[in-house]
Amino acid sequence: MSGHNKWSSIKHKKGAADARRGRVFTKLIKEITVSARMGGGDPDANPRLRSAIQAAKSENMPKDNIERAIKKGTGELEGASYEESIYEGYGPGGAAILVESLTDNKNRAVADIRHIFNKNGGSLGANGCVAWMFDKKGYISIEKDSANEELLMETSIDAGAEDVRDEDGIFEIITAPEDFESVREAIEAAAINFDLAEITMLPQSTTQLTGKEAEQMIRLMESLEDCDDVQKVYTNADIPDEMLADE
Repeated sequence: MSGHNKWSSIKHKKGAADARRGRVFTKLIKEITVSARMGGGDPDANPRLRSAIQAAKSENMPKDNIERAIKKGTGELEGASYEESIYEGYGPGGAAILVESLTDNKNRAVADIRHIFNKNGGSLGANGCVAWMFDKKGYISIEKDSANEELLMETSIDAGAEDVRDEDGIFEIITAPEDFESVREAIEAAAINFDLAEITMLPQSTTQLTGKEAEQMIRLMESLEDCDDVQKVYTNADIPDEMLADE
């Protein structure tokens, strides 16, 4: 499994008991607000908003919070105006890192992100330096004991999935971004429970890290995720499972 997916899956599983829960809500509210601003407040006509609402519900965000965020996006309520940016750089061992930012102050965001990179053995790079190493895809992970493989394969492929992989005790479903919603809905309709479903950036290849470099990389990723102006972080770092599980 790719380094990104290991990282994402473990963070998702710990999320409910994690001290970062407040930051998770903040990031989800930002995404809902921006999605509603860009595509309107009707989730049936706005796939990005629909995905953001689904993510918020999976984190047990109260309905009132979701509705307020939508109204801020559509202008029915006052709210901050967020700008989207992508930053690229390198972590310990030369691992590639993509950072998605939503901020109301781009100067503050880039300064904070650069400081985090420098403090944790990385470096912020120029636009385009690592983006070519990633592909935008829909990604769904399912525990192997939660689904019948034959049913999952048939359901996913019929709904438009590009690939279904058997990786380290889980099934990974990969889709084109535009097919993500239909595949997820088909899986839900088949009463198959999934652990994680998101539009993500999958690395084309991975960089293996161990020892001190892996420890530095974990600190760098966590520091980036803790930054208020950062929405999502992707990497091609492949870090041993036991090191991620200990975090």
